[in-house]
Amino acid sequence: MNLHAQAKPAQPGAPWLVFLHGFSGDCREWQAVGEQLTAFSRLYVDLPGHGGSAEIRVSGFAQVIELLRSTLISYNILNYWLVGYSLGGRVAMTAACQGMTGLCGLVVEGGHPGLQSEAARDARRRSDAHWAQRFRQEALRDVFSDWYQQPVFASLNAGHRAELVALRSDNNGGTLAAMLEATSLAAQPDLRAALTARTFPFYYLCGERDSKFRALAAELAAESHVIRNAGHNAHRENPAGVVACLAQILRL
Repeated sequence: MNLHAQAKPAQPGAPWLVFLHGFSGDCREWQAVGEQLTAFSRLYVDLPGHGGSAEIRVSGFAQVIELLRSTLISYNILNYWLVGYSLGGRVAMTAACQGMTGLCGLVVEGGHPGLQSEAARDARRRSDAHWAQRFRQEALRDVFSDWYQQPVFASLNAGHRAELVALRSDNNGGTLAAMLEATSLAAQPDLRAALTARTFPFYYLCGERDSKFRALAAELAAESHVIRNAGHNAHRENPAGVVACLAQILRL
């Protein structure tokens, strides 16, 4: 089984850019950025429970990574960068730390490296279970109206919030809930040590108004880039800034 994806091949020889979206997004999420980087072939992936992969169920990160590996093989992608946002960033970091043949480098935007205490894991597990129940039982518009009131999205104005609520309400609540539980931050290992010991390039992007993830970036052995005029979803709030940042990274 493979994940649904959209491929945009470019010149042969250059590594692919493999884009992984955040929770409740899909393969379209990164396209405003990726389609400005036409010197590189691009693969926009739908993660399990989302978009064209909505009916794919997984039990945890290990299955997501196996699906990602098999998907890359199916497209004959031998050399690539993983570029992931939030949930997609967590998947990308976990995959890279477990070993991905052909990986040229890792770019993560607003992805959490992992919780460091059992108390924090327990709290996150309870929170994700609560959200998963709501996704299964309530109208998505109502759930996302509350979802985007969380502190991490504080930089969004009312218009941006309404736009995201409308966009995300096209999802399937049951499949989102299953993926939220399977890839809860409570189930993710703390990747800090593995990322420090890595053998691949690692770049971390975060919005200047995303105080939580700017603080996390300081804990990582990565080259950090702050995206101006943006919060947690920097590639949506300032796509030109993220394009410029990626272009700089990929020239190195």
